[in-house]
Amino acid sequence: MPIKLPSALPAYDVLSNEGVMVLDEDTATHQDIRPLRIALLNLMPKKIQTENQFARLIGATPLQIELSLIRMSEHQTKNTAAAHMAEFYQPFSAVQDQKFDGLIITGAPIEHLPFADVTYWEELCQVFDWTQTNVHSTFGVCWGGMAMINYFHGVKKHMLDHKAFGCFRHVNMAPASPYLRGFSDDCVIPVSRWTEMRQDEIDGAGLTTLITSEEAGPALVEDPAHRALYIFNHFEYDSGTLKQEYDRDVANGTPINVPMNYYPEDDPTKDPQNRWRSHAHLLYGNWINEIYQSTPFALDQIGT
Repeated sequence: MPIKLPSALPAYDVLSNEGVMVLDEDTATHQDIRPLRIALLNLMPKKIQTENQFARLIGATPLQIELSLIRMSEHQTKNTAAAHMAEFYQPFSAVQDQKFDGLIITGAPIEHLPFADVTYWEELCQVFDWTQTNVHSTFGVCWGGMAMINYFHGVKKHMLDHKAFGCFRHVNMAPASPYLRGFSDDCVIPVSRWTEMRQDEIDGAGLTTLITSEEAGPALVEDPAHRALYIFNHFEYDSGTLKQEYDRDVANGTPINVPMNYYPEDDPTKDPQNRWRSHAHLLYGNWINEIYQSTPFALDQIGT
């Protein structure tokens, strides 16, 4: 089964051209099936790119997915056309009475700020509380995962003395986890952040680390009590996303190292190689499968 998207959303054509099965509203309503309702709270500045990345991963499963795009109610993006936001996004205030099988909370380029100084922090805390009554499973990504684990467990984010930037090898710490079904003993994950979460503090919170890296630290953490996963790195990245970030910083004169283990022979004149795509599909496919296996058939029973 495919993912259901508005036919005018840019991701509809992008994924169709890649061979991903997509349905428009008209076709989906003729299928006698309850689709999984997955929401994307998109905090990234490049909204359309992020939509494409996550829609690609959650749309590759055999289940019908209905994707809803959510934004913070008062925060106005400067990097995406207002017409796109008005047509495809709903503010959190408009969906807080609805229930969802799954929610993805993306990262945001605000790592240098204390959580409480983020302009929409108060509303985001309301979102975190809302997940406990209105969402069956939540996936916090990069800053979004750091914010969730801080809110629920007090685990702090710590500034790094240099940016963790590149493709780092990670170790599978929980091969029996249903979220890592099909995973190799190790895998490569793109990393792009100025902060880290520390293993001793995660252990102190009683949480389980599923994937970690000797160089980049803990990457994927399970929080069963809050029906949540936190990933601090970027399985969802396209092949060229790190290149775009590197080229941007070079053009702006921002000090930045060549992303590690990304370009062949670490030569930025060569095309980067994608070595994480298969594990990205495995992780998000496993997450969707776990939702499908455990979510109530009646949406109003979610969170009860």
